[in-house]
Amino acid sequence: MKIALVMEWSTSERNETVYKVLKEVAERNGHTVVNYGQFGPEDHRQTYNQNAVLISAILNSGAADMVVTGCGTGEGALLAANSMPGVLCGLVVDPADSYLYTQINGGNCISLPFAKGWGWAAEVNLEYVFDKLFAKKPGGGYPPAAAASEQNNARLLNKLKAVSHSDILTVLRSDEPEVHEMVKEAFAGKRMELFEADCKNSEILAAVKEAAAR
Repeated sequence: MKIALVMEWSTSERNETVYKVLKEVAERNGHTVVNYGQFGPEDHRQTYNQNAVLISAILNSGAADMVVTGCGTGEGALLAANSMPGVLCGLVVDPADSYLYTQINGGNCISLPFAKGWGWAAEVNLEYVFDKLFAKKPGGGYPPAAAASEQNNARLLNKLKAVSHSDILTVLRSDEPEVHEMVKEAFAGKRMELFEADCKNSEILAAVKEAAAR
């Protein structure tokens, strides 16, 4: 499985720490990680709105199988990510959240608080959170007796999401000025290079490049 790390400007000073811990735990479980930043104060100031566009493009194009994102509280990143097609994001604060979200909801994105509650031994909590993220195949259910019901609910939620949202190509091709600007900024700097390297959908990649060129 390939995991993308997507963080915003307000927590950029923690990107290196989060990436290091995520990479160590992911590789221990046979997965790989791509760091989409934010890389530092000199990098383009990505907000969770721009990141939501990037996350949706990453997941819908097969550039990654799961995304780890967040913001100061995790709430804004959660709301923005869930507003986009093909993204099912859960708020994860502790290891129990991580395990229960993957088993009960089986989503493809988690949002973490990178400021609220970030204190002594924060990197230890992160390690345990990521350990539980990869503990079992997502969607197994918890408790086991409720697994069938939870799997059906997750399947139905995906169907609701598909009919209630525009597809990612509609978003990428939007002529609404502020939306178009967010799309362009979502792939600013190194992000375009990283996305192009892993994108498995030529139509989505073409739409991204077209939006960036306009």
